[in-house]
Amino acid sequence: MSDPLGFISGAANANRLPAAGLGQSKPANGQGPNFKSLLMENLNQVNAMQADAGKATEDLMTGKRNDLEGVIAATEKADTAFKMLQAMRNQVMEAYEEVKQMRV
Repeated sequence: MSDPLGFISGAANANRLPAAGLGQSKPANGQGPNFKSLLMENLNQVNAMQADAGKATEDLMTGKRNDLEGVIAATEKADTAFKMLQAMRNQVMEAYEEVKQMRV
């Protein structure tokens, strides 16, 4: 599965979505990014994208905004970010189920 938003790899260009700067969380015990903080960053950024898209849509409907293309772009970014977060959640749940099935 590719990672267009940089949620998993943390590698990002300046021209990617704001969520692409992830993976720069402070390492716990020098071993790498803390999973909880990385997940919380992702959730907060996706939430912010969805709020921005909602505000852009509302502004377009009330006439405060005229650029339909910008509204569509904001909505698509939020949708893509949510789908990526949902895919990440599904992968974590699959891993959890696999660990749960292990015999000790």
